[in-house]
Amino acid sequence: MRPLLVGPLLALLVLVPTATAQGHEGHTHSHAHRDTTAAPAHGHDAPHPHDGLRAAESDRIPPEWFMDVGPTTSHDHGAHGEAPATSHEHAAAGHPNATHGAATGSSHEHGTEGGAASTGMSSAFLPGAPMTRDGSGTAWLPDAAPMEAAHGAAGGWHLMLHGAVFPRFTASDAFGSGSRGASGFGAPNWAMGMAQRPVGAGQLTARAMVSLDPLIEGGDGYPLLFQTGETFEGEALVDRQHPHDFFSELSVAYAHRLGRAASAFAYLAYPGEPALGPVAFMHRPSARFSPDSPLGHHWQDATHIVFGVVTLGLATGPFKLDASVFTGREPNEERYGFDRPRFDSYSARLSVNPSPRWALQVSRGFLREPEAVEPGVDVWRTTASALYSAPVARGGDFSAALVWGLNDHGPSPDPGDHHHTGAQHALLGEAALRLGPQAVYSRAEFAQKSAAELALDPHAYEEERFDVLSLTLGTARELAALRGVSVMLGGQGSVYAVPEALRSLYGEFPVSLQVFLRLAPGRMAHEGAHAHH
Repeated sequence: MRPLLVGPLLALLVLVPTATAQGHEGHTHSHAHRDTTAAPAHGHDAPHPHDGLRAAESDRIPPEWFMDVGPTTSHDHGAHGEAPATSHEHAAAGHPNATHGAATGSSHEHGTEGGAASTGMSSAFLPGAPMTRDGSGTAWLPDAAPMEAAHGAAGGWHLMLHGAVFPRFTASDAFGSGSRGASGFGAPNWAMGMAQRPVGAGQLTARAMVSLDPLIEGGDGYPLLFQTGETFEGEALVDRQHPHDFFSELSVAYAHRLGRAASAFAYLAYPGEPALGPVAFMHRPSARFSPDSPLGHHWQDATHIVFGVVTLGLATGPFKLDASVFTGREPNEERYGFDRPRFDSYSARLSVNPSPRWALQVSRGFLREPEAVEPGVDVWRTTASALYSAPVARGGDFSAALVWGLNDHGPSPDPGDHHHTGAQHALLGEAALRLGPQAVYSRAEFAQKSAAELALDPHAYEEERFDVLSLTLGTARELAALRGVSVMLGGQGSVYAVPEALRSLYGEFPVSLQVFLRLAPGRMAHEGAHAHH
């Protein structure tokens, strides 16, 4: 395994406990502040340094204004109707899993549908709505989505840190069915920090997301059959997933309240994500246990890293409408730098969260020359998605996603090229179930790939595009919770159904296998869980 794996592992082990410790202190103060019958937390009547933040928290949108919130919880407290112990009572009893910050994923976690995680933060784009609604960029998750993060407070800001590291060995064609497989060690990874505070009649949110993919995976990324998109050494990457840029998001957003249940917001990022597509795969709860990118990534959510984004939007209750101007070109091969902003592309998206368990969106955008190796080829991208999350027994959760993406390239600038034109579809269904320490997950995909995208001579094939099917099944089990970091051991296998014309290269049913560790912050409880028990 490459020595550089040590970097992201140490980063998580050091940063998460620090943020969790800060969150413990902030959470204790928060309980003291809400209990109006208790003595002042500091022994006098001086204002608390976070009173301004708490004033904003007290102005949360009433859930009944914009969604159907029920008393369903994710924990059964027994048949005798005893009142459940609070987290303080668990701690007093010496319970090993009692935390005030990032939870460890034990059966003593509590959750409510539509409740904000107990961080003092709310949605960056609709102040007062649950922060669990925010995914990547300005995209929405279900309010009931599980959250794995550490939180704290400093200098009037609410802080949050989350991410994941997957040290692993993968073999993309484990049994040598064809000639296009590869194997090796790696560690896909990412980490994101967020800071939020009230400003005027709204709130300000700043994010920074980084990845050590360029160091660990190298410039050509990791093996993944039938994956396409971006370049290495001037050539299109094929059967490999590109590394993500070191700076994956640097953004600031301001949401201005328009009454208690509506807001207008602006999001500026360099790099960042426009209003196009669903929540990016690494931020979707249904994909969180898999190390691999979907095959339809560049049909559905690849614009999660573009250099230059301006998004304006309106949100009210369960509805959000946002539009962006952004740079259409995919990131270049210089993974540590900043690409030139072009602002030559645009998109719009309508999102609806009809209940705490669902997040729906439809979006369309124009991308100017997204691929560097295809000058003059523009893309109209259309996406639609339905995301679902719900608590289940044993403190667990279930999440699922159905995502469709369409790339319409239009006519090729080369009159003789009839093999990279027209519309190409990608459809994904994925799900993840966690029960206590055990998780199981799956992903099924249909993706249309052209001969040119697979680095084949288009004139040697009659087909304009090839229909590829894949099915992935995986499992992971938590081994330990070390200083707020959940350590899981897992494995997954994928099988592909290959079109007949490509079987001489890939085989008929190639199989991919991998074994991995997963390091991520523990899950957080949802605010107000005890009030609903």
